[in-house]
Amino acid sequence: MNYIKITKDNIDKEHICCAMSGSQSLAKKEWLKERFKEGLIFYRSEERGKCFIEYLPVEKAWVPVLADDYMFINCFWIAGSMKGHGYANDLLNECIKDSKEQGKKGICVFSSTKKKKEFLSDPKYLEYKGFKIADESDCGIALWYLPFSEGEAPRFMEKARHPHIEEEGFVVYYTDQCPFTYYWVPRVINFAKENGVELKAVHITSREEAIELSAPILNYGLFYNGEFITHAIQSDKKFMEIVRKKTSI
Repeated sequence: MNYIKITKDNIDKEHICCAMSGSQSLAKKEWLKERFKEGLIFYRSEERGKCFIEYLPVEKAWVPVLADDYMFINCFWIAGSMKGHGYANDLLNECIKDSKEQGKKGICVFSSTKKKKEFLSDPKYLEYKGFKIADESDCGIALWYLPFSEGEAPRFMEKARHPHIEEEGFVVYYTDQCPFTYYWVPRVINFAKENGVELKAVHITSREEAIELSAPILNYGLFYNGEFITHAIQSDKKFMEIVRKKTSI
């Protein structure tokens, strides 16, 4: 398999794997263009499909993580027919190579403790590749890391360990990092209005805003009455299932 490195020079003409259609692609691409200035690297398979890795220095990542001189993997996705061919190893090895060349102390990424969670890397694969759990949040999301040398392990900011907000009702925070938010959040907002469900949607547009939130994953976070519900981007039907479980509607 050959791979393409997406950069500011070719992003306008290249497919970025996770995009669902043209409009979602444009929103994600604009987000990426700003991140390239901050050291983000994006590799995808030459063959079209969901086979890519996206990473940047943790100091620039929109995550509540303390890890000096580490690289953070934003997204690492091998799906469908792309699985089982060693492509994940290829992409991870490139990330390791880039990170070492930049003098990083290691790599970190979000996953779960045991069973794979939607939109997160597979913990079994991470463990197989030598990653270890550095820290955990109350909501079951774990911070995994692969150190290159001895030193202090990465950790969550304290508020990310115990996700909670003060606002009542349903509140969703989201960024343009994932094109699925561009597609689903407006649909869920409209669905909530049509069904008499109060939902506040907060569009996060900067790293500073993101790391102020009390949640481990800031690309998408759904809360109800202050409780963190999920990091997984919800369709209208999935959102309604949550509403029925949490309310009398």
